[in-house]
Amino acid sequence: MLSNIMYVTVYVTDQERALGFYTEGLGLEKRIDFSGPDGRFLTLGVADSPVEIILWSHAAAAGQPAEVGELAAPGPLILESDDLRKDFEVLRERGVDFGGAEPEEYPFGVRVEAVDPDGNRISLRQQRKP
Repeated sequence: MLSNIMYVTVYVTDQERALGFYTEGLGLEKRIDFSGPDGRFLTLGVADSPVEIILWSHAAAAGQPAEVGELAAPGPLILESDDLRKDFEVLRERGVDFGGAEPEEYPFGVRVEAVDPDGNRISLRQQRKP
């Protein structure tokens, strides 16, 4: 049976620029960086999480599809925070683009949307504690 999610892929136009955003901006750690016959295999992840994000170079598919509205479809990543309001301030100081939004309360907790350099929306969430 299936036992784990190993990788998720985010399509980007410039792997170096994306790597800077995800490591320096969001604070994720670089895991694998291998140049092979199919291209550069570049992964990163949240500390202490086994799931890795592949930053795959693919110009035609990078970013949020133009035909969906700003909030019509979820972004490719949803990252969890223990203290989203605090993390929001830290990430904003690092230059992460939140489109001017502040974290908002929802029935499930708190949420805010960031945007990577290719237009991929990254949802940052803090779950409500029971």
